[in-house]
Amino acid sequence: MSFIQNGVTAHRGNPVEFPENTLPSFRSGIEIGADWLELDAHFTRDGELVVCHDFTTGRTANRDLVIADTDWAELRTLNFGTEACPASMPLLREVIELVMSQRQTRLSIQPKADCVAAVVALVHALGAEDRIGFNDGDWRKMRQARELLPEAWIFLDTSPGIESVDDILAFARENRFQSVVMHHSTVTPDRVAALATVGIEVGAWTVNEPAQMREMLNMGVTRLYTDAPKSLLALDRARKRNGGMEG
Repeated sequence: MSFIQNGVTAHRGNPVEFPENTLPSFRSGIEIGADWLELDAHFTRDGELVVCHDFTTGRTANRDLVIADTDWAELRTLNFGTEACPASMPLLREVIELVMSQRQTRLSIQPKADCVAAVVALVHALGAEDRIGFNDGDWRKMRQARELLPEAWIFLDTSPGIESVDDILAFARENRFQSVVMHHSTVTPDRVAALATVGIEVGAWTVNEPAQMREMLNMGVTRLYTDAPKSLLALDRARKRNGGMEG
């Protein structure tokens, strides 16, 4: 199967237009043409895999509950949208099934809980092995994902307190990680070149403003995690019309 490749990771779907980490947000990310969706996975108290960024629901829903201390039936009643346009917390299964209903966009999963093995078991149960990647800054989790799902695309996230680029490069090559995604504040031309020279895709997170998008792309970054995937895709089309780099 040939998936699209445009370097646009729709971070939590398309949250500038829809509530983050909900099915409408992910559906929009697919419809506008991002090549990857990104989400965050947690366990509920009764062992369901659900999608939410935070460990609690207060920032994004109408009630504040600790996900790990709450059963799925109760979490399902929360509203992550508005009164006019309600949206519920999705099961990870539901998002994977959405991704499997089309042939252009894949799904990268950030395991917020210690749930890599359970996620891989679900992926196998749904036959979604070719649709799934993992991203996180926890090297242990990403190594486990590589071991349990060898065909997965692995995005190794790094933070502002990252180790040297040589350490990151060595670890990524040792574990056959395909991408390294740096916090945008740590991106430099030298870091980009060091990773790209050995065939590792270079990404940056989370980049939402057009000026910052241009800055990252002009330094050679080829993947951006963004809350505004439509804006990034429009910028990419403009760059291609203009022959590449923009100021």
